[in-house]
Amino acid sequence: MSNKWGIPFEVEEFVKERDTHCIYCGIEFEYTNKSRKNKPSWEHIVNDIRINDSDNIALCCISCNASKGAKTLENWLNSEYCKSKNITIETVADVVKRALKNPPTL
Repeated sequence: MSNKWGIPFEVEEFVKERDTHCIYCGIEFEYTNKSRKNKPSWEHIVNDIRINDSDNIALCCISCNASKGAKTLENWLNSEYCKSKNITIETVADVVKRALKNPPTL
């Protein structure tokens, strides 16, 4: 069983427990706030919708997700958006660091 993005239920539950903050900028997620800024969105760290395990599925804020879009992680980390928010290889969550060192594959 999976959600509408094809993410298996057990992966979804694991990621929701693991990612309480944006994996990129680190803001804490809020589920009651009316602002979309602090709401989580599903993210494929490596932009391949076929890779739906917990090494590639994560939660990030809507702003980071919109900024990253279809860019590779490496290119996005060098973007003006990341520079303006002080997002670097050193500041991202461990799941992102692992994906940079050993990108998830099928």
